Amino acid sequence: MLMSWRDVWRDPGHVLAFGFGSGLLPQAPGTWGTVAAIPLYWILSHYNWQVYLFVTTLAFFIGIFVCGRTARILGVHDDPRIVWDEIVGYLLTMFLMPSGWFWIVVGFGLFRLFDIWKPQPIRWVDARVTGGLGIMLDDVLAAFFAWIVLVLLARGIHV
Repeated sequence: MLMSWRDVWRDPGHVLAFGFGSGLLPQAPGTWGTVAAIPLYWILSHYNWQVYLFVTTLAFFIGIFVCGRTARILGVHDDPRIVWDEIVGYLLTMFLMPSGWFWIVVGFGLFRLFDIWKPQPIRWVDARVTGGLGIMLDDVLAAFFAWIVLVLLARGIHV
């Protein structure tokens, strides 16, 4: 089942699953979903780490539900237009990172790299874990890989 902009905006769960509509853009929806995460990151970066982590964790659990539901309605396990997982993945990538555009851009690039490349065990999870958890989990793993590289870069350790 295809979903139009109109269909998405009628259902708050679809609004989230499609990344506030960013997943409906015609080219590279995952990249657009990650772009949509940047303003959310900027807002959350003004709070302490506990609030940041709480909101991001809540977004993860909400994502399991809304992404799974939207995927079932579409009849496709991980439709590329579902990008809430990219939003949460980027937020996790940027957890405790230094502020500034340099880190925002480097975090963006690293998260997209790991999300697209899907090294093991990300590829295994992507292929075998289904439903909303599967949609969310591969991006969480990509975020973890990106986060490790960012931490090393922030500490001046050459990778």
